[in-house]
Amino acid sequence: MRPPLTGTPLDLARAGLDSCVHCGFCLQSCPTYLALDDENDSPRGRLLLMRSMLDGALAADDADGRSHFDKCLGCRACETACPSGVPYGHLLEATRATLTKIRPLPLAARLILWVFAHPFLMRAAMSVGRVARSLRVSAALAAILPRRWGAPFRMLEATRPVFTASYRASPSVTRETFALLTGCVMDGLYERTNAATSRTLRVNGYIECAAGGQACCGALHAHAGDLAAARRMAKRNIVAFEDSGAEFVVSNAAGCGAMLKEYGHLLQDDAAWAHLAARIAHRARDVTELLAAAGPARGARVEARVTYDAPCHLVHAQRITEPPLKVLGAIPGLTLVPLADSDQCCGAAGIYNLLEPATSDAVLEPKLAKIAETRAEFVATGNPGCLMQIGAGLRREGMAARAVHPVELLDEAYGRLVAGD
Repeated sequence: MRPPLTGTPLDLARAGLDSCVHCGFCLQSCPTYLALDDENDSPRGRLLLMRSMLDGALAADDADGRSHFDKCLGCRACETACPSGVPYGHLLEATRATLTKIRPLPLAARLILWVFAHPFLMRAAMSVGRVARSLRVSAALAAILPRRWGAPFRMLEATRPVFTASYRASPSVTRETFALLTGCVMDGLYERTNAATSRTLRVNGYIECAAGGQACCGALHAHAGDLAAARRMAKRNIVAFEDSGAEFVVSNAAGCGAMLKEYGHLLQDDAAWAHLAARIAHRARDVTELLAAAGPARGARVEARVTYDAPCHLVHAQRITEPPLKVLGAIPGLTLVPLADSDQCCGAAGIYNLLEPATSDAVLEPKLAKIAETRAEFVATGNPGCLMQIGAGLRREGMAARAVHPVELLDEAYGRLVAGD
């Protein structure tokens, strides 16, 4: 027997682990279990590995044991399926935080997280991406490179704007104030989606407040086990949003929104920040939540066949299901086609698709097959990782459909209404 991991993040989260009764309801909800057919790559199996490490039956530096945690997408679909309320997402973060103190993350992961932790470097990286996209360098490399090496460039190509709506919002009512989490990838590669978010909210009467000085939300770092970096970035954002005075903090990225809503948990043991973190978490909303609460106002006709894919951190972490459908339902002429297993993960999971490309592709394949069955022109989904992962997959398979954010479609409808189309 090895010494137990006393005092580690995983040890401190043991209460959540003890709530698992190993019923197995999580198995069929887990994308890695379905793709790999290995009990160790299921939530139940990973929880057993966590307990074995805590009790000293499994070494925390065991490479095989760690590989099963590395393969976890962190989609949290198991939480939706679990009758016992096991906080699997928090346990996974605690496990990774424990393991990274024993053996550092791979170099590629550390480099990516380092860039995202420094706003100047992150903005520089996004600028390079925009230039490569504008000059069609990404398109050329995606076409000539082998499947694995061309994947990042297909993802970059998937961020290419689809719509060109631009108009001045003229609301007929006045509602609450909001500050937008501009984000990293959203601000860097989906700037039109951020603009569409602000416009559609203003059309529906919400008043925007500036929130300068923001950082990355910290989700990538928390999921990877770098809780210290996640807390530093959370504190910077808390200051930015408190200074804005906004009643709501809005995100258009499911993963970022879930992180905002968990700031209270992230900083619960920090006496100086716990109250402020809980305040921000209470005020955090996905953009579709506010739009649905306002109606939303109907736009002009957009004749399109659309299917909706539910981002994991929207449906499983935030438990938001109806608001995005209500947003799409406010667009006359749009034909919404149900997507089978829309709540199943696409395999993006932050930087997972870059670190575990084989498993990521295995998880994506059934998603693409189900999308093909809908014959949709657009796949609407509310998370940048999902937009890039699904968009890249569509391009790789030569499918005509394009991945777009739901607010982009609503924004297009409002733009046509203003233009009199």
